[in-house]
Amino acid sequence: MPEEDLVELRFRLFDGSDIGPIRYASSSTVAMLKERIISEWPRDKKIIPKVANDVKLISSGKILENSRTISQCTPTFGELPGGVITMHVIVQPSSANSKTEKKIDELPKKTSCFCSIL
Repeated sequence: MPEEDLVELRFRLFDGSDIGPIRYASSSTVAMLKERIISEWPRDKKIIPKVANDVKLISSGKILENSRTISQCTPTFGELPGGVITMHVIVQPSSANSKTEKKIDELPKKTSCFCSIL
């Protein structure tokens, strides 16, 4: 693999710690990056993502889509010779979302009726 096709990425976690820097091919997809992040996630953290959909990657202020490649996400890679690109990692466990929805559905619904006679 030619040297210019490699991109060095660092992933900044929510608590300020990092995973990486690690070199990736510019043709790697965001989904592949997420799988690597999950496999290298520090086990001493309170929040640990279980699947790739629990992780969101942010680069240059944009949430990256799973199907896109690294080269499609940030066209500025060519402007950073030898630099490390930092992407931010957000964890949103999908199981937490379904629990929240259940709690809302399980709440008794109050019907209220108001009448005003003028």
